[in-house]
Amino acid sequence: MDNRAGEMEVFVAAAELRGFSAAGRKLHLSPSAVSKLVTRIEDRLGARLLVRTTRALQLTPEGETYLARAQIILADIAETERMISSGGQVVPSGRLRVSASVGFGARCVVPVLPDFLARYPKVELDLSLTDDVIDLVEEKADIAIRSGPLRDSSLKARKIVESPRVITASPDYLARHGVPRTPEDLAQHNCLLFNFRRGLDSWPFRDPGVAAVRRVQVTGNFTANNGPTLRKLCLDGLGLVRLGRFHVQPDLETGRLVPVLEDYNARDIEPFHAVFVGHEHLAARIRAFVDFLAERIGRERQ
Repeated sequence: MDNRAGEMEVFVAAAELRGFSAAGRKLHLSPSAVSKLVTRIEDRLGARLLVRTTRALQLTPEGETYLARAQIILADIAETERMISSGGQVVPSGRLRVSASVGFGARCVVPVLPDFLARYPKVELDLSLTDDVIDLVEEKADIAIRSGPLRDSSLKARKIVESPRVITASPDYLARHGVPRTPEDLAQHNCLLFNFRRGLDSWPFRDPGVAAVRRVQVTGNFTANNGPTLRKLCLDGLGLVRLGRFHVQPDLETGRLVPVLEDYNARDIEPFHAVFVGHEHLAARIRAFVDFLAERIGRERQ
């Protein structure tokens, strides 16, 4: 009888630690034993998984695929054993790697994390905030929180919340430059823009009593790749900004920012989804986190 799970564990250790010696120390095996077990897997599959160099091990494309699937299988085995040993109750536990955009992560995700960790103390949460669209497998992330329409059909997704967009400015800026009354007035104003592809230099508007949406060109002297920076410059009176309402809701409530051109608001909605690699037996820690976000963030921002 072969022990493919054991072989997978050896391969995963060698791939993650980038060396047979390091994997051997972790698993209490000799480097040669680790090498032989990896070679056995490669011979059985008829594919090279690791490239041995004088400095480190490098994964081949086939090795990347095998590593991703092996990690899921080993996590399933560990989850099953935890379930049986706990009397059939699945207790969310283990390392949970989450990626979220800078703005949404800081404003909406981070504030609820203490409650999540209090509810699930055996989960080790690893959060990265970035506006880059990451590859879940390549970055070894369990969940990514993404805004806008979903493009990768190979991933599973659950909607967390929807956020309308709003144009705002500081009272100081409006006192100095006047309040725009129509979208065409924006030609006389400084508009703060996103600098990535979908941050187009035009904003959508819907005229009162008209169903169709039209776009109006806008210009300004500052661009950035994230909402918090644009919000900060807007608060400082540099210009007008169009952001998801979640960015600026506290500022609107306190009067630090003022909504502009609401009669022409396009009423477009920015959805936020939790996306993850689909699997028949989803790890309890992933399911618990996605359910928690949908419960807390979705409920608080309805």
